[in-house]
Amino acid sequence: MSATCPRGHTSESADYCDVCGARIGPAATAEALASGWLKTGDMGFVDAGGFLTITDRKKDLIKTSGGKYVAPLPIESQIESDRYVKAALVVGDGRPYVVALIVPDWQALAADMALEGAPNALEADPRARAYFATVVDKVNQGQSSFETVKYFALLPRDFSEAQDELTPSLKKKRTIIARHFEELIESMYIAHRKTDAYK
Repeated sequence: MSATCPRGHTSESADYCDVCGARIGPAATAEALASGWLKTGDMGFVDAGGFLTITDRKKDLIKTSGGKYVAPLPIESQIESDRYVKAALVVGDGRPYVVALIVPDWQALAADMALEGAPNALEADPRARAYFATVVDKVNQGQSSFETVKYFALLPRDFSEAQDELTPSLKKKRTIIARHFEELIESMYIAHRKTDAYK
């Protein structure tokens, strides 16, 4: 008896595809389903209209030291919706709270706010920090207290594929980015710079 795997290969085995090794058959199907849902590793919700909205990947969830789970993608997306933000990364796994790395669009910000200097010099500019403090505070308003970004840091450069911080499809490699900016992240937990400290 032959079977067909999800990739369309025909296999003589009823359990594994002879070509790609994918698990097939009733046992594999039962293992992949839970209460009628396919287990993909995605997080989401079904809205009032019955539509499924994917919000994050289960593997990307941040577990704080208090045992709370934080989905970083919705928070990052809200921060990134600001016109002066190129990218954001929320971190805090095993920590008491979450913090954010924010990559500003330095060129647009400098032009609109009449800021002068290289991004390295502008990171600590009070006007830039005050602006991004309001962005983070606005995002925090819609979050539970354990999901709020307590501190943030402005980065002088964007995440890049050349630095191995992005996949070829431009998804952020969280672990690598966190490693590259480890000292800066650590400083936010040590110095306790509040998001609203520069207002």
